[in-house]
Amino acid sequence: MGYKPAFYRGRRLRRDYGLRELVRETDVRPQDLIQPYFVREHEDPDYQGSIPSMPGQKQFGLQALEDHLRQVLPLGLRGIILFGIPQYKDERATQAYAEDGIIQQALRKIKADFPDLVLITDVCLCEYMSHGHCGLVENGRVMNDSTLELLALTALSHVQAGADMVAPSDMMDGRVGAIRQVLDQNGFADIPLMSYAVKYASSFYGPFRDAAQSAPVFGDRKTYQMDPANANEAIREVQADIEEGADICMVKPAIPYLDVLAALRRQVSFPLAAYHVSGEYSLIKAAAEKGWIDEQAVVHESLLSIKRAGADIIISYFTEQVLELLSS
Repeated sequence: MGYKPAFYRGRRLRRDYGLRELVRETDVRPQDLIQPYFVREHEDPDYQGSIPSMPGQKQFGLQALEDHLRQVLPLGLRGIILFGIPQYKDERATQAYAEDGIIQQALRKIKADFPDLVLITDVCLCEYMSHGHCGLVENGRVMNDSTLELLALTALSHVQAGADMVAPSDMMDGRVGAIRQVLDQNGFADIPLMSYAVKYASSFYGPFRDAAQSAPVFGDRKTYQMDPANANEAIREVQADIEEGADICMVKPAIPYLDVLAALRRQVSFPLAAYHVSGEYSLIKAAAEKGWIDEQAVVHESLLSIKRAGADIIISYFTEQVLELLSS
């Protein structure tokens, strides 16, 4: 009499919130989260431009970004990833690796003012190319091998300006090895490299391309980003990037590819990151604005699912919002 089957034990714990917290398997912590920022080269350093397709996100001038960081750092922000928007673009992405490029200026300024903040930079050429592709283009084709030198120059210039980590997102074959070699040769062997190893040719990037002004003017990026139908390819891509010298590997987007993230977690012991991308952010924002969902609850559940699937690091536009809730 009074005997309860084993499955009742979990139910008893669930009835009390304090006990439930003690046995919770997964949680999202401030140190798990990275906030992306768009820094724009602008004649007004206090410039703040709204992004209509990403409510709540902005393009920042140099001084505006510094002022904004001063406001949000007390929330517990540990790391950021920077995307640059130059005034001038050309067919060799010269502003991507220029000493006075917008990202290089931002890195020097932020590192001087906030030395403990982890600064990560997106290493890609699309924002700096007049045609919007991630590599050099010849006769309408993106040229993989000749692009590697420019990517390595870009990464090196970022590190020299103060980046704590570089994150190549271009998806050119061999770029991790090329960047690792150049960093090592220039005395930066200790700088970690976070590779966008598993970056799908996704429909969820639309708002980002508005924000970064990086949409290709012809064609698409399916020849160098991954086919959404492929999962086993992700394992091969991660293994290849680890062999080339990656320290962290990323899955992008996050929620539509949780199966891929979970499969990778079972296969590799290396740290994994996931990018909760612009389209995922904007879908939640749009539904919340309509009153169809509880934004706070959906954001928490979404990030929790990413962590549960195996991500050690989550890059999300909701980072500031979540940190504010965690600190309250």
